[in-house]
Amino acid sequence: MKAIVLEKAGGPENLHLAEVAKPSIKDNEVLVAVKAISLNPADVKPKYQDKMLNMMYGEKRPVILGWDIAGTVTEVGTDVTNFKIGDKVFGMVNFPGVGNAYAEFVAAPEAHLAIMPDNVSFEEAAATTLAALTALQILEGRINKGDKVLIQAGSGGVGHFAIQIAKAMGAFVNTTASAKNGAFVTSIGADNAIDYHTEKFEEILSDIDFVLDTQGGKVLENSVKVLKSGGTAYTTVGMDLDDLKASAKKENKTVSDILVHSSAEDMNTLKEMLENGSIKPNIYKTFAFEDMANAHTEVEKGRTVGKVIVTLS
Repeated sequence: MKAIVLEKAGGPENLHLAEVAKPSIKDNEVLVAVKAISLNPADVKPKYQDKMLNMMYGEKRPVILGWDIAGTVTEVGTDVTNFKIGDKVFGMVNFPGVGNAYAEFVAAPEAHLAIMPDNVSFEEAAATTLAALTALQILEGRINKGDKVLIQAGSGGVGHFAIQIAKAMGAFVNTTASAKNGAFVTSIGADNAIDYHTEKFEEILSDIDFVLDTQGGKVLENSVKVLKSGGTAYTTVGMDLDDLKASAKKENKTVSDILVHSSAEDMNTLKEMLENGSIKPNIYKTFAFEDMANAHTEVEKGRTVGKVIVTLS
């Protein structure tokens, strides 16, 4: 089968189309003929550092990156009960771990997938995976109807799902975005869009119940400032939070980080939200499978509105 492999640590130029063996499936897995792949910053960053690649994949090279897929089941393991050959499925495969998603066929645990809704395309389904799961796993059970929420970088992959999910939960949603993306974030549910180029959210907002941060650093520090007593901030950025947690605790505030994980249960929640229109992914750009390097370059710019998708014929 065809796959996009990373020969060695470095830039997008090290991604190459190659022939590799089709994966065999375990008893609890299905084989998915991939139709669409979603890209994330988590796909892009590891390829530059041997240390990070070794931590995630071991020292074997080349490696196949990626986790987010949508496609059709072509084989079913003997222990699989929820899927059959021909089913259209989507999910984030083996995260954190080795997903091997940049390939024509992917072996995926049953426990990481859901049936695709009839009202979405393969591209839209693939988009509603890691980023949407991150937003859901942060927000679910942590915000209540009427809460004042701040979503940082609301036009991004995680951000645009977080706005929609928080709104579906009944929150009042503040978000940061550039002026050119202000209309987009309000169109998907934001009640208040703050132009981070010309305004300082920490001077505008106060008494916020919950912050979802995807930026880290000074943005996270300022996000904690706008929390009310008893408020909570969650960040997706891996960083040392000890000092910030300690200072926040003195003000009766909480700071936490989170790492998204594969979950069929959560994928089925997203399936229901796609079906009832609570969420809709925004596809920023679509690339052909053979053009994966340029897709990576697009994600690296950090200016995507929603998701970058790669399609297979």
